[in-house]
Amino acid sequence: MTDTHITQILDNTPLASLSDSELASIRAHTANCAGCARAFEAAQLSALLMKERVDEAARNAAQANPFFQTRVLAAWREQQERGWSLGRLWKATGVLVSSMVVTTAALAALTFVVPADESPAPTAVASRSAESVMFDQSDEEVTNEQALNAIYDDDEAR
Repeated sequence: MTDTHITQILDNTPLASLSDSELASIRAHTANCAGCARAFEAAQLSALLMKERVDEAARNAAQANPFFQTRVLAAWREQQERGWSLGRLWKATGVLVSSMVVTTAALAALTFVVPADESPAPTAVASRSAESVMFDQSDEEVTNEQALNAIYDDDEAR
């Protein structure tokens, strides 16, 4: 390793993942090469700074507000105690249920209480043949119902 420089190894591989034999060969090379020695020291310092930063972040996370867990658990217990009471359920759906009851009552009243419109029963349609409907030149108007009945009654008779 004395003929190649270790900067490529340090750039491509994290210092913590190097094996003992690789570290021994790096130390042997840095004894003879001042540039590689500075690069190895920089890599060691960088790894140490990163480790300290991670440890500090973990300590800060652990020292978060000490009452946080207490407040969260208290809110959770309070919500569990409340549960689904009938009062809360009525507050959430009261308007909808009330409007449905009123609508149902109004429809029932219109259906059963209010008398039906007393329109005259349909009169029997004068029976005519298909030919008389189609070719009759009289002034009497033929309704659609009369025309259809004449055509279909004529077909059924055949």
